[in-house]
Amino acid sequence: MAHSVGLADVLREHGGPYLATHALSVTQGKAWRAIVACRTPALGGHVECCDRCGVLRYRYHSCRNRHCPQCQTRAKEAWLAARRRELLPVPYFHLVFTLPHALNGLAGCDACTLYKLLFGAAADTLSAFAANPRWLGGTPSFTLVLHTWKQDLGRHIHVHALVAGGALNAQSKWVAARRGFLFPVKALSSVYRGKFIDALDAARKAGSLRHDAAQVDSSWRALCTQLRRHDWVVYAKQPLGGPAQVLEYLGRYTHRVAISNERILGMEGNQVRFRVRDSANGNRKKVMRLGATEFVGRFMQHVLPNGFKRIRHYGLLGPAHKAANLAAAREALEAPVPDSVVVESVEAFMLRVAGIEWLNCPHCHEGRFHVVQAISPHLPRAPPGRSP
Repeated sequence: MAHSVGLADVLREHGGPYLATHALSVTQGKAWRAIVACRTPALGGHVECCDRCGVLRYRYHSCRNRHCPQCQTRAKEAWLAARRRELLPVPYFHLVFTLPHALNGLAGCDACTLYKLLFGAAADTLSAFAANPRWLGGTPSFTLVLHTWKQDLGRHIHVHALVAGGALNAQSKWVAARRGFLFPVKALSSVYRGKFIDALDAARKAGSLRHDAAQVDSSWRALCTQLRRHDWVVYAKQPLGGPAQVLEYLGRYTHRVAISNERILGMEGNQVRFRVRDSANGNRKKVMRLGATEFVGRFMQHVLPNGFKRIRHYGLLGPAHKAANLAAAREALEAPVPDSVVVESVEAFMLRVAGIEWLNCPHCHEGRFHVVQAISPHLPRAPPGRSP
């Protein structure tokens, strides 16, 4: 049986040529080391022994880095468990706010600033439409999730918005969205474009942008003209169903990384083969090949700035008064108080998610594993590459 190939294998095999010509930022270096070390002796672990047949099993620790494709399932499940208590018994809408590719160069130099402006423009747009009595006339409840990639790992900056279908007005009454409709997409796109360009120009005047285009007046005017010339995309999907459907749907986006190990098919010489969806042909799956150095470079551009929060909550879900706001919304909707969060054990989690009796011995099918020895970590002494 062929050995499955993952992102860590690509970095180990082809990292040298990439690092010889590219310098990693501190955050990129941290992500690289974590991905390569994940579930290997480098991070330590423990030895388990079956109490019936005596067979040994070695388990190594996970890196828990948010860019690692091996470490997202349990993080996602824990996050969704916490969100389960915050869902309201109303339909939910999924919208996507996208930045034009003309800003990709700026993102390569000023990613943190650009991502913050994107969150701000999308949130301000949704809040303004919700506050308008023509649509809802109240405070909305929504979550934004940042993604920066396309299927081919190219740069495609956008936020997914999960929006409750309604708003809480000043009289503490719930105003429901029209059936199957939240806000007009064309109007959303126009307002979103205006808010973002205004915020971008303010950031330039404040000296927050380092990219060359922001340093020369003529280049900046040309960029702004290009941004205003084209319509910006706000995509609205069909409304979602009940809370269970909303959580399942949301889980597809919250903890996704630029590429999963399941999509990496193999390495042939200096090329990496991976699966992509071809949006031009009905999202059919096809195999794409990239040079390994190009593949690594494309992945690394999606490592987020240090400490940057890619999932943010707004309106009724804003952290300042979330508990009181949600309680008021539930009262207006005559909805019961949700059950308290129950912390799930690793064994119960593995059984539910993967159908695995985690501690049962697969060899004798009678015994159970118990930890008999700890494995000390053996971390690498030096990080890959150096920051410029």
